[in-house]
Amino acid sequence: MTKLSVNINKIATLRNSRGGDTPNVVQFAKDVQRFGAEGVTVHPRPDERHIRYQDTRDLKPVVYTEFNVEGNPIKSFMDLVLEVKPTQVTLVPDAVDALTSNSGWNTIAHKNFLTEVISEFKSNGIRTSIFVDPILEMIEGAKATGADRIELYTESFAQHYSLGNESAIKPFTEAAELANQIGIGINAGHDLSLDNIKFFKDHVPGLLEVSIGHALVSESLYLGIENVVQMYLQRLK
Repeated sequence: MTKLSVNINKIATLRNSRGGDTPNVVQFAKDVQRFGAEGVTVHPRPDERHIRYQDTRDLKPVVYTEFNVEGNPIKSFMDLVLEVKPTQVTLVPDAVDALTSNSGWNTIAHKNFLTEVISEFKSNGIRTSIFVDPILEMIEGAKATGADRIELYTESFAQHYSLGNESAIKPFTEAAELANQIGIGINAGHDLSLDNIKFFKDHVPGLLEVSIGHALVSESLYLGIENVVQMYLQRLK
């Protein structure tokens, strides 16, 4: 069964929009785990416009499933990850002012940098994942850095699938097949939803984990968070 990790950035965005501490991100993390989620994901950015660095520290003691921290490995982010020591760190090549993640790493051009960063995290017992587009050369490049996993950037699939183009899954299937052949684990995330998650999972062999935030929180406004978590778990079986 593919694991569901709930990205709680949107909960922090809602909290920050009003000030104060409602909704409380720590309580939300406790609740989604209680409802069945197998992981919690955060993506602290340098401007802390949603998840704050302190939130990441506060979450560490309460995440008893898998704790996944995403971000661009600038010094402050690396220092935070090495302090918190989550289950997994996912390296994402975000620009400082990026609204959301919008591309994967060029693992060939940045091989030396990524290799150094990954070595540092792995020496501290942290599983490493690299955010990549479904391009075979980038997956081979990720393997060459020593990363444990890749996270497939799924926005292109989600956009085309919503228009009825099921063939958009093809590069992701091929990417997964290669990853399985060369021995690197497969995660996925970005714009996955209740509408497309089962189709995606059924066509991506060896999918270990999905990280879902925006869609899951949006769907929960209508259906309730506990119900939505269970709906994802059913689709991921």
